[in-house]
Amino acid sequence: MNLPIFKTKIEGINGKFNLNDPDERREYFLAKAGPEIEKLRNYLKTNTFIAYLLGKKNSGKGTYSKLFMEVVGPEHISHLSIGDIVRDVHKAYESGKGKEELTAFLEKNFRGFHGLEEIENIILGRGTTTLISSELIVALIKYEISKRPKRAIFVDGFPRALDQVTYSLFLKELIGYRDDPDFFVFIDVPEAVIDERMKNRVICPKCQTPRSLKLAPTAYVGYDEAAKTAYLLCDNPECGKPKMVAKEGDELGIEKIRERLELDDKIMRQLLELKGVPQVLLRNSVPVGKAKEYVDDYEITPAYEYEYDSVSKKVKTIEKPWVVKDDDGVDSYSLLPAPVTLGLIIQTANVLGL
Repeated sequence: MNLPIFKTKIEGINGKFNLNDPDERREYFLAKAGPEIEKLRNYLKTNTFIAYLLGKKNSGKGTYSKLFMEVVGPEHISHLSIGDIVRDVHKAYESGKGKEELTAFLEKNFRGFHGLEEIENIILGRGTTTLISSELIVALIKYEISKRPKRAIFVDGFPRALDQVTYSLFLKELIGYRDDPDFFVFIDVPEAVIDERMKNRVICPKCQTPRSLKLAPTAYVGYDEAAKTAYLLCDNPECGKPKMVAKEGDELGIEKIRERLELDDKIMRQLLELKGVPQVLLRNSVPVGKAKEYVDDYEITPAYEYEYDSVSKKVKTIEKPWVVKDDDGVDSYSLLPAPVTLGLIIQTANVLGL
């Protein structure tokens, strides 16, 4: 799937911004989308929206929505992950805190084939099935939305199954649930990008912060002379520079989530055909041959390689543009999160008619 390319290159803006620096990133967004940001901020003072984030697993849904919140202002926006919702409900049942309020909501709003006791057993993993039904997922999303009546919401992870699309009952239960605009945000990321992100991901054993030797190094790079490989040290001052390690199974890349990626692709393709719901179309890649026309050089994701000097015992970091194959096999650049979020900001303002 290759969605249209959103042009972030704007004539007259010739500066170069370091998009990893929060202050320069703020200036970047104001330079390229200042009017839209101001309109969105004014809109959110008295209005809301619900946006459904649709993309393959590990496509950056949470990253883009949270960066949107950083730019526009987090005080009027929430990000709801279906996984987080289920975990929070599990805690409520397990601890008893919030259980009474949740039970009262489900008793009034749940429409399905589970009794309240059965719902509790399913959430706590004591049920006859480990799968949470679509009816229950819809009810839990409604519950979280009801707790945020004055906030715009990014819903991350719904629809999560084909029945939630093909049987439009489930989708209709949410679209229009609250009296404000609804729209879909489609996120198109080449599988090669997801694969490389997973294979090169490492985490700090103490703070669990994820980074990437190839795509997002820390300030400290070490070198294993015996294995002839570079490695990252966590740069969180509280951790004491431990060696960052790969998660088990990440070396397999997308192969371990292949079935999920194929399902996500089917869901996106079906929803792209759905009429009556506005769409925001985001794309994380641009063909190398078209890059100069559509994006600025500093918006392209860099890749990092390392050279070790055995005399000085120092590691030299070499940066260059990261070239990947898009899903059509075309050499492409992957974009940094900021330019993709820029498309989200401008298109959201347009969808809302601002």
